[in-house]
Amino acid sequence: MKIIGRRRERPLGQPPSGDLLAAGARFNDEVHRLPTGDTTFIAKGIYRFKTHEEANQHQLDCLIRGMAKIARERANGRNE
Repeated sequence: MKIIGRRRERPLGQPPSGDLLAAGARFNDEVHRLPTGDTTFIAKGIYRFKTHEEANQHQLDCLIRGMAKIARERANGRNE
C-alpha cells in the first residue's frame, strides 16, 4: 500500500475557538449542498447492473423523467 501525504488531526478546542466553530459551520453548509434525489433525479438506493450500458440507460431514463417533471411543473405555472 502506498501512503501519499499525512492527514493532521484537528485538535479539539478546549476551550472552543471561533475558528473551529466557523470551520464546522462551513463543513455543515457544504454537506447540505451535496446532491439529493431531487437534484440528480436518481432515487436513493443501491442499484446493481450487469453492464455499463445498463447503468447508463438507467441514468438516462432517470434524467428524462426528471426533465419531464420540471417541464410539466413549468407548464402548469409552478416555477420551482
